[in-house]
Amino acid sequence: MARAVLPPVPSPIVEVEAGGAARRGERLAVVHAGPDALSEAGSPHAGTAADLQITGKAGEVVDVPVKALGGTPGAETTGDGAVPTWFVGVGDGEPAQYRSAGAALVRSACGLAEAESDAGRRAPTHVAVRLPAGVDAEQAAAFTTGVVLGAYRFRVTGEKPKPAVTAVRFDGEPDEEVAAAVARAREVAAASALARDLANAPSNVKNPAWLADVAASVAEQTRGLTATVRDETWLAEQNFGGMLAVGGGSVSPPRLIELAYRPRGATSHLLLVGKGITFDTGGISIKPAAGMHLMRTDMAAGGAVIAAMRAIAALRLPVKVTALVPSAENHVSGSAYRPGDIVRHYGGRTSEVGNTDAEGRMVLADALGYGIQRFRPDAVVDVATLTGAMKVALGLRTGGVFATDDALAESVCAAGDRAGEQWWRMPLLEDHMGDVRSEIADVKQAAPGPGAVTAALFLREFAGGLPWAHLDIAGPARAEKTYDEIVPGGTGFGARTLVELAASYS
Repeated sequence: MARAVLPPVPSPIVEVEAGGAARRGERLAVVHAGPDALSEAGSPHAGTAADLQITGKAGEVVDVPVKALGGTPGAETTGDGAVPTWFVGVGDGEPAQYRSAGAALVRSACGLAEAESDAGRRAPTHVAVRLPAGVDAEQAAAFTTGVVLGAYRFRVTGEKPKPAVTAVRFDGEPDEEVAAAVARAREVAAASALARDLANAPSNVKNPAWLADVAASVAEQTRGLTATVRDETWLAEQNFGGMLAVGGGSVSPPRLIELAYRPRGATSHLLLVGKGITFDTGGISIKPAAGMHLMRTDMAAGGAVIAAMRAIAALRLPVKVTALVPSAENHVSGSAYRPGDIVRHYGGRTSEVGNTDAEGRMVLADALGYGIQRFRPDAVVDVATLTGAMKVALGLRTGGVFATDDALAESVCAAGDRAGEQWWRMPLLEDHMGDVRSEIADVKQAAPGPGAVTAALFLREFAGGLPWAHLDIAGPARAEKTYDEIVPGGTGFGARTLVELAASYS
């Protein structure tokens, strides 16, 4: 099988400094909360708003003709007499608007770097940012998140990489709280970037063994994080029937990825489980050709879990966390599992298969059963690009939350608010539980009724009665266009929420 040569994983991300010495040749961006902020008495930019038609809306980036401010093209732009290259609006100054502004600025700066390089001039890769007076830690962190993720690129090419911004420095000396928030935000944003890397990797490279190798490498490079990879022989010995059924049609056998973080003194224990289907043809219930290429991102949730574990350990959060990523490739062959099969999962519960394209819940059922019996956590959260029905219900920018515990559901949604990821709680409708029961097995894998709801009810059967939440990210896990800090491809959605959720347990 031909394999592409991928960029490094994790990919490099923009350095963000809260203060520090000016760099030679860096360009200056002035961030402002509305045009009035540029017209205050004594401001060196008085009158600029009207001249440049600046409105100050969030994410507005206005390129400044240097001569319009009395500067000289190519002159240094740092220091008290700096000549701005951009004015950047943050609207009302909400964190979401700072995040959007950071992403918009870094894209403009990368565009300038490419243009200058194409013209044969030195590409400006360093940017100084002058934030409004009184900016708080939450706003600075949101801007940092926007910068890191707005600059994200993933391209497999034989061409020389185009110049891009590599460093952003906040002008002036921030207080310790802001500096700490910026450093933490960069680490959490790096989780989203790593999750994007894993989702975007093409499936002629990304099979279960590759994903497991990357997870093991990430753990080896992260203090306090350990990885164990279980192969198909171990899975067969332990009766992981769901994983073996789904992976049985592929020449690339399944892997169970197990990551553990055990800080001293921690008492709370959180179990995370992420769907890791590295490519999904649908199996015998094959998908239409149109759109199947997107199924390289069907392990986006597993990628988010791996990336979140890296950040949780790097931040040294005082909570025990175990992560399981059941990884398989759902393919078509003579050894593929069939509609009508009855599969015995880890722990003994059986599923009647109705649709081989409902494979995610099959592997999650095994991992949930194993994780709960083996580790006895305090709470369980599974994440998956599980159902097209969730995209119909909530669109492409909001994840669905199903939960047996109100406090856990509220914690997930609150963590999403802090992370800048949108969630909406969905109902576990007991009226449909009868549809999930099977006459010839314990449960039906693909029950009739509202697809996202019946899928969640199926998974609840394997949650062991613990506080459990199921996060369906089928919509926001990938994007087709640029918006806010999102770029086309895998979005990394869920990784930041999981980090914030773990932090709330500490």
